[in-house]
Amino acid sequence: MLRILNLISFISAPFLTAILLILSFPRYDYHCLAWIAYVPLLLAIQNRKPWQSFFIGWLCGFVFFVCVSPWVRDFPGINKFSGSLGYLYLSLYFGLFCLFLTLILRRTRLPLLIAAPILVSFEYARCNFFFLAFPTILLGHTQYLNLPLIQIASFTGAYGISFILMLANAAIADLIGYLMPPSPSACAEAPADSPSLSPQGRGHFVFNPLYRGGFVLIMILVLWVAGYISLPPTLSGKSFTVAVIQGNIPQELKWNREYRDQILTQYENLTEEAGKNQPRLIVWPEASTPGFVLSDRSLLERMDSIVRHVNTYLLAGSAEYPKFGKRTITLKSGNTALFFSPEGKVIGQYLKIRLVPFGEYVPWEETIPWPDFIVSKKRINFHTAGNEFTLFGIEETKFGALICWEVLFPDLSRSFVRKGADFLINLSNEAWFGKSDVPYQILSFSVFRAVENRVNLVRCTNTGISCFIDPYGRIMDRVTNGNEDIFVAGTLTKEILISPAGTFYTCFGDVFAYGCIILSIALLIGSFFGKSLFIKGK
Repeated sequence: MLRILNLISFISAPFLTAILLILSFPRYDYHCLAWIAYVPLLLAIQNRKPWQSFFIGWLCGFVFFVCVSPWVRDFPGINKFSGSLGYLYLSLYFGLFCLFLTLILRRTRLPLLIAAPILVSFEYARCNFFFLAFPTILLGHTQYLNLPLIQIASFTGAYGISFILMLANAAIADLIGYLMPPSPSACAEAPADSPSLSPQGRGHFVFNPLYRGGFVLIMILVLWVAGYISLPPTLSGKSFTVAVIQGNIPQELKWNREYRDQILTQYENLTEEAGKNQPRLIVWPEASTPGFVLSDRSLLERMDSIVRHVNTYLLAGSAEYPKFGKRTITLKSGNTALFFSPEGKVIGQYLKIRLVPFGEYVPWEETIPWPDFIVSKKRINFHTAGNEFTLFGIEETKFGALICWEVLFPDLSRSFVRKGADFLINLSNEAWFGKSDVPYQILSFSVFRAVENRVNLVRCTNTGISCFIDPYGRIMDRVTNGNEDIFVAGTLTKEILISPAGTFYTCFGDVFAYGCIILSIALLIGSFFGKSLFIKGK
């Protein structure tokens, strides 16, 4: 009977944690579940063999990513097989987290409260591992609506919120593990000298679990209150009016020349409507122009006419050859943002820096002979990456453009703000993903870019969600038809108040995550080579 119960725990725990995590993210947004989501997983891996813990974690990660990340399989240019490999890869981070945690717990008297936050190390690795970087779906992102708590992101980035959440999960699991003795089957699988076989093992090293849990609760309350106090009821600063255009052009029509005039007419009408509010800047989404503006004279003339008619600055997403209409030897185009003056002249261009691997470029294509099932030899529409953080200016106001998934990378936003951007604009086209959770997830990530750097962030997308986010993460307004905010056409004009940008995080970046990595390495090394530092006499 005990073996059956042990097997049920072995299988059910990863599914339960995965379900709780899924419900914590948009669109469900039950962000309170993130505070307990990892408890079943943490309890399940205690006193397990390392390979068992790895499998439990990997299974949890696989179920979680398959359900919460449709963009892994639906990203443009990525086939279903490559998407499946992506899920297998992402699940490794969950498995490795559980493996390393088990190795530390089996050889030390450390409580979960100290060991579990190594999760931040694996989140950071997933967000920065060369071309396989996937900086989304972090545990901390579940709290994007918890405004008081996420203010600490101005110091730690999203990793700080992940750390706090894992502390809470670990404290609860620690307390449950202390009050409920391990089963005989668990004891049989654990090493004879495992300190986790008795409450005294981990309970007396850093006080009682009740004290540890109380300390975590007080810390969370202090951070929440501090964040609440830091939220100003009203904002102040220099006024600047921006209008966003949500064209809602179906993906299958965007590059069909038969619909070129129809697409331009749609944007022209919406732009004329927005122009009635006399904004300083009008924004079109990513790749909104149906063609290469700078190398197509008729399209350039049409854009010139549209801009001169509304007599204001326009920022429009387009695909262009990197050097203003001059084709490069490779014939690769670039995902760009074009900046038009009120006179209809192109006065600036930003070329997307962070491209989608296998979707927009082939990583190490001259070194690695990628097989056809990953990179089709028939594909020729790969892009050229930019290398300059271009700022656009209207009088004394400067802003930077993030194209598509660049908003997911905090280092890019930091770079624009450090260079002098007063606010940020994200141009995107999420029509690829249909009516899925992806637009809502990207919105949640965008909230952190605003808080991390204390800047307004304006999102302008083809099918939604187009919105305005203030420097404290408040979503001020979005384009809707009254009921829906995705796959609707419309325009929205909003006054943003610009105040001095920049925070501790802007200046110093992920120093908090680096500290967590150093702690993780120290714990792992100490558990193998400095056992006496943690486990004293029996």
